[in-house]
Amino acid sequence: MDQLKIGWARREISMEGPVSIPGQWYTRLSEGIHDPVYVTALCIDGGEGQDAVIFCSCDIVNVRVIGYQAVLEALRKKNAPFPLEWVVLHATHTHASIDVNNISDTAPDGAYRVPGEKSRAFFAEQASEAILEAYRSRKPGKISFGYGYAVVAHSRRVIYMDDVSKRTSNEVAPNGHGVMYGQTRDDMFSHYEAGADHTLNAVYTFDEADKLTGIVVNVPCPSQLSEHFVKLSADYWHDVRLEAAKAFGEDVYILPQCAAAGDLSPRTLHYKEAQARRMRLKYGLGYQLDPTQGHGAGLDKAGRVTEDHYRKVIAERKDIAERIIESVKEIYAWAQKEKYAELPVKHVYETADYERRRITDEDVAWCKDAIEFVKKTPPTETVPEEYRVSKSTYDAVLECYEEAIDTAEELKTRPTLQIGTHVIRLGEISFVTTPFELYMDYMHRIQARSPFVQTFLVQLCGDACGGYLATERGVANKGYSATIFDNNVSPAAGQQYVENSLKLLEKLKKD
Repeated sequence: MDQLKIGWARREISMEGPVSIPGQWYTRLSEGIHDPVYVTALCIDGGEGQDAVIFCSCDIVNVRVIGYQAVLEALRKKNAPFPLEWVVLHATHTHASIDVNNISDTAPDGAYRVPGEKSRAFFAEQASEAILEAYRSRKPGKISFGYGYAVVAHSRRVIYMDDVSKRTSNEVAPNGHGVMYGQTRDDMFSHYEAGADHTLNAVYTFDEADKLTGIVVNVPCPSQLSEHFVKLSADYWHDVRLEAAKAFGEDVYILPQCAAAGDLSPRTLHYKEAQARRMRLKYGLGYQLDPTQGHGAGLDKAGRVTEDHYRKVIAERKDIAERIIESVKEIYAWAQKEKYAELPVKHVYETADYERRRITDEDVAWCKDAIEFVKKTPPTETVPEEYRVSKSTYDAVLECYEEAIDTAEELKTRPTLQIGTHVIRLGEISFVTTPFELYMDYMHRIQARSPFVQTFLVQLCGDACGGYLATERGVANKGYSATIFDNNVSPAAGQQYVENSLKLLEKLKKD
């Protein structure tokens, strides 16, 4: 067995604006760069008779098929000297980065924005260059691995004792007992739908002289604290990089991976006053936000964050970054005692047909009624930025209904979707990918039965359709992320994904 060969690279994907910033229902146009956004690539090559993997972590909200294909096409044009199936392109899910999908060159209020085609071409060029450099810079090296704990994620699906739809309306995500980012001060608040996973999985890479070269940091949490910013930002991963540079040196790469976190987020929902006191005393960053307000607290009519909201976010980012790096340091202290220079490296990519979520005749009738209801109150704001928010939200809501109606018709002849999964073996650890915002339970089902010592799940890999993949209890509770608008496939497909992944893991383990 040959010695492992390891290569790293990074490229900045920050763009001067105004670029469209995805991640919300309303349109945002960038007004500069708060902190840089990157693509970071890592190649681990097992050598003769083995496979390789090239992870490319992207500081964007999602990759989707169109962005993924753009990167692959750029690699083809550059005559990439490796199978393109080795490339695993995945997003950190920051809500403050460039849009690499197909958008027009004007916002709803007529303001100019960089066309999606231009942003996508720039992204594909930078990502392909990072991937190629990581492959070409491979040198003999070693890896170590381990896990620890860092409180990053919290459940974001709030469950009530009553059916919320009976007392409040929601045009987009028909709520039931469940509400995404629900108000916990409500008298009928019962519990969170799921807990949270505080496990942090890590892989450390070294050169032949045992010098640390980079770290894969895998946490089950999206990076969406800065989700309303109008300046580009890598969110808390920027702060993690700063803390990592202090702890390990500026030349050590950090490759973020978002594990299953469809029902998780980095926000505290019920301990808000205690958190405010913590941030004031710890960082001197005081803020005044009404704890009775919901998810949109701290935003004005133009969708901009207030100064108080900004201070809150910056403090939360610092807090999370410190916890992540403390965990990474703790793992490193003992994991480096076992370094592996030779390992079986196997990489398979397989597709399967998965059951799509059904849309009933009743759902279609509801959507048609909702369209008529929404059209009765079109946007009327006269301030351009306020109109941009209102009109883009209005358009997005109508598009949801219209797409659901079209999908219901399409389901009659196309009841399944083809989804691809990467499964990678690095000795006694493994990686499993998914294009979805995957509910945490599915990850636990895979990890509990995996034949490997550690199994890293990597969500938001852009080689197939995305959306949330909700669990059975999520669909029963309703609410955003668990509706016909959010789920391309059914909970049954989620369990099928679990079983298919485990079969591949078992095969790689036996081989």
